[in-house]
Amino acid sequence: MNTDMLIRNAAVWGQPGPADLAISDGLYVDIGDVDPATATIIEAAGHLCVPGFIEPHIHLDKVMLADSIPVNASGSLDEAIEILGVRKQSYSSEDIVARAGHIIRAAISNGVTRMRTHIDIDTGCGLTAFDALLDVRAQFANLIELQIVAFPQKGIVGDPGCEALLREAMDRGADQIGGMPFNEAGPDESRAHIEIAFDIAREHDCAVDMHIDETDDPNARTLEMLCEATIAHGWQGRVIAGHTCALAAYPDDYAERVMDMVAAAGIHMITNPATNLMLQGREDSHPKRRGITRVKELLSRGVNVAFGQDNLRDMFYPFGRDDPLELAFLLAHAAHMSQPDEIEAVFTMTTDNAAKVLGLTDYGTAPGCAGDLVILDAKTPLEAIVEKPDRRYVIRRGRVVAETETRRMVVGE
Repeated sequence: MNTDMLIRNAAVWGQPGPADLAISDGLYVDIGDVDPATATIIEAAGHLCVPGFIEPHIHLDKVMLADSIPVNASGSLDEAIEILGVRKQSYSSEDIVARAGHIIRAAISNGVTRMRTHIDIDTGCGLTAFDALLDVRAQFANLIELQIVAFPQKGIVGDPGCEALLREAMDRGADQIGGMPFNEAGPDESRAHIEIAFDIAREHDCAVDMHIDETDDPNARTLEMLCEATIAHGWQGRVIAGHTCALAAYPDDYAERVMDMVAAAGIHMITNPATNLMLQGREDSHPKRRGITRVKELLSRGVNVAFGQDNLRDMFYPFGRDDPLELAFLLAHAAHMSQPDEIEAVFTMTTDNAAKVLGLTDYGTAPGCAGDLVILDAKTPLEAIVEKPDRRYVIRRGRVVAETETRRMVVGE
């Protein structure tokens, strides 16, 4: 079967002028290496093309639970976790596979070609969700690359038996070790939580991807702890801190010091604007803290910052469709990113920056890179973020995996 593809007149993001792209056996190749007479031809017609959107932070085990749970009356993170604890008692593999599959299909249609999901592992639900996501990863392997993070949301020290489950998950195919050290009983337990995660990471030579200080509490200190541990273990460039909401609540002098530590440790940062705008500040009157980490200040230090969907249609966040352009639009508002270079930076956060979070070495359109491409019905990143247009073609490893074309017309003008 012929596996060659030519994309004509592609306005590749970050490159001057339209160009032709060639893919063979799932990888980009030099244009002369593909025979137009036998290749599949895609006409991009000068539309904006990116080598796939990246979803770096989502919880596929929790998606689409909104219709099967009590209402989160306070709208808070704490109540959401309580509701989840009850709902997990009735988890089934079939249910998780169906819900996760629904969102993966939506994400693919929205141009997502790589995704990293955190999966709850604790002594309450065991490895039920993890096993289900192994099945999901296999089911969709030809359509999307799915990385799995073993995530101890209830804690490690505070949930005796969880560490053994995490180690089993890593042995059986989890890609990264996660964590949520702020959810432990105190600073000593938080440090122990972090140390256990790094011990597992060293055993498996993997990244550490943690939920850090998802709170409005200005006294939260697990980001600083993570920076110290990253340097102590020599894990620079292989650690991700998600959420870091408390960074926005810190006094400026302490925040400046911690952000310098983040830069020195080479930690990747992920902000989750949809979920944290919804969850944070619930106990404030006015002014309300909004839970968005200090995106621009981090970028100015050279820190790699990306954004993720996090939750959708569950007890944490009732909306969402895992559209990176929807999230880019939201983050641009929440982080006050309105200048041309800032808008470009937002677009970079769901492409190049997110690829760095996932540790990808084959992202792009250069020869040898994975043959992924999204052709948008837009000409520029600004137009894409504003319009959130059709993803005309989504290509994964040289194969079209999704197409969308909407017909619009004004009648009677």
